[in-house]
Amino acid sequence: MRQSGGSGPPGRLYRTDADLLSGLAEGSDAALNQIYRQYFPMVLHLILSNNGTEDDARDIYQEALIVVYEKLSAGTLELHVQLKTYLYSVSRRLWLKQLNQRKRGAMLVDTDEFVAVENDLSEHENRDRQFELMTESLEQLGEPCRTLLEDFYIRHLSMQELADKFGYTSTDNAKTQKYKCLMRLKRYFFSVYKEEP
Repeated sequence: MRQSGGSGPPGRLYRTDADLLSGLAEGSDAALNQIYRQYFPMVLHLILSNNGTEDDARDIYQEALIVVYEKLSAGTLELHVQLKTYLYSVSRRLWLKQLNQRKRGAMLVDTDEFVAVENDLSEHENRDRQFELMTESLEQLGEPCRTLLEDFYIRHLSMQELADKFGYTSTDNAKTQKYKCLMRLKRYFFSVYKEEP
């Protein structure tokens, strides 16, 4: 027997991405229908503009929703963009894979504001990697530089507080030491960053 919508009445309108995802996770038909109504047309446009049919678009969109649902169920879905953008990006990747398998060539014509989706995602990954490298560089820096930079940039201690804490004779000495530490950190960071592929 088919389950009816999990949460709320059948005509419920989900106002935010978080609400929609909660509804989807609970198996709500209303949430699923709303996701179809709101976002299927953009995927249909993408597929039709790139050698596909309406049936292809339905298949790809369904696969994209399965990806979202499985990640939701596993608790691994991390949205750093709007749900609309995420669904477009997943659908785009799935369609590109399908085109490659069909040997039709893999040049996709992107639509409207979604041209930058892939760039945004790779920039986000790149920033994450830079952050990891900066953390690694900070670890290599050693004391007192590491604590001094953390105190200034993370704990927001003043130069006077740094001078007192580290026993410098003046705030100018603390500034000079902070500058030297910062230069060392940059050298570590860029030596590792340049080696990255």
